[in-house]
Amino acid sequence: TNMLKYIKITASSNFGNILSIVCASAFLPFLPMTSLQILLLNLLYDILCIILPWDNVDEAETLSPRDWSGKTLGRFMLSFGSISSLFDIVTFLFLYYVLCPALCGGATYLHLTDCVLRHQFVVLFQTGWFLESMWTQVLILHFLRTRKIPFLQSRPSAPVICITLAGIIAFTGITFTKGAALFGLTRLPIWYFAFLLIIVLLYMLLTTGVKALYQKKYHALI
Repeated sequence: TNMLKYIKITASSNFGNILSIVCASAFLPFLPMTSLQILLLNLLYDILCIILPWDNVDEAETLSPRDWSGKTLGRFMLSFGSISSLFDIVTFLFLYYVLCPALCGGATYLHLTDCVLRHQFVVLFQTGWFLESMWTQVLILHFLRTRKIPFLQSRPSAPVICITLAGIIAFTGITFTKGAALFGLTRLPIWYFAFLLIIVLLYMLLTTGVKALYQKKYHALI
């Protein structure tokens, strides 16, 4: 069951990220995230996922043998990966039209003529999406790991809680260090994290709703 969690949740997250990159690349005049940042994000996420074998498994999942098959992978990816893309696009719009202009002289990228400001605009945008993608990818583990309401009806193991929480804190902290520049990242204003919290909460709520509909239709989750 924990192996299936990793495969389905990771495939769903990656599908959502790829779909977001394709959508953003069709409209943005710059890369929404560099190849180095994508690889870093996937590396950090996979490091956190190493803890999944030690996650608790709901008793209902052990009452009968599991079907080791990829037949349901596609519908799981489409159902939950598209939610991730929806909130990525909302984040793109916020970064491009609100946050980045606010920190780059009040203009969007195409209206900037200063090369330094253009570079700053891109770095701010890429950092904003890096953080939003990392937060949602890590937290969605808790919401898709069980058919039940996470934390209330089904608690993850202590190692899973500790590692995912420490991961979010540590990886967010990277952007506040001088080493962030090595990955093309930068420090964002504190008020961006208020927006990020709202996005994450809405993402969790919508995922919970879609999860309920998904289980009602297919009588299964993972």
